[in-house]
Amino acid sequence: MKQQYTILKNHDNSRLIIREFGELDKDSLSLLCEESYDDAAVSNAVAAGREKVIAVLRTKNMYPPRGHAEKIADMVMDFYTASKSEPVDIAIDEPAASSKEILTEAFMGIEEDAEVIDDLLEDDFDGDSDDSDEIKIDSSIKIADDDAVDVEDEL
Repeated sequence: MKQQYTILKNHDNSRLIIREFGELDKDSLSLLCEESYDDAAVSNAVAAGREKVIAVLRTKNMYPPRGHAEKIADMVMDFYTASKSEPVDIAIDEPAASSKEILTEAFMGIEEDAEVIDDLLEDDFDGDSDDSDEIKIDSSIKIADDDAVDVEDEL
């Protein structure tokens, strides 16, 4: 899916606005989300670095994948350091990269898990346990045979 993010400031420059657009129909972008941020909070985050900017920009309504968030954060940092007033657009068309990133995170460490599972499936158990027909249970609860009650007799 093609996505576009527009970064701009409101009329009195007190808030940063990021709009997320997505291609829901062929060659047509639709507004998916618009998020507004306090200008002072974003300025402080820009001074602290990229990771802080990503943390400030991600909300429960707009939570882009890591690769997109890094590109947006870089653009926001450029936007603030250059003191731009005109809106800036970021176009992202990376369906293969996004899915590869998701798969990499999902299957991270699968090699180690496969080795552990292989170890569990090996047949290194004692074959002598099948020889005994009697099952021995060591329990503190004992049932007396003569105390058994027939349910139909009680009614």
